[in-house]
Amino acid sequence: MNLMDDEATVYDEAAREAVELGNRIASDDTEADLWDVADGLLAGAIQYWLFSRQPCGDPHCDDCAPLSTAEARLAELLQLTEELASGSEYFHSPTDSNVGRA
Repeated sequence: MNLMDDEATVYDEAAREAVELGNRIASDDTEADLWDVADGLLAGAIQYWLFSRQPCGDPHCDDCAPLSTAEARLAELLQLTEELASGSEYFHSPTDSNVGRA
């Protein structure tokens, strides 16, 4: 297995675990609002993502340069969020208000 396979496996596992955690929380507490569960998962994921993108402290580090400010990290996070959301099978819904009906 090469490095790319390892990265894909870790990525897939993390995503799967997040979905499973949400399902488990919702299953364990049938009174839980699914939006609250999802918002909590998202808040935790954002916190972890921001933590993982902290620059190393070397102002000349080429690896950290693209994410060396809070604004740059937020821009990257928003871009990634848009890509992931629009690529989701749940992005469009048959019950969206802008879906045409015949």
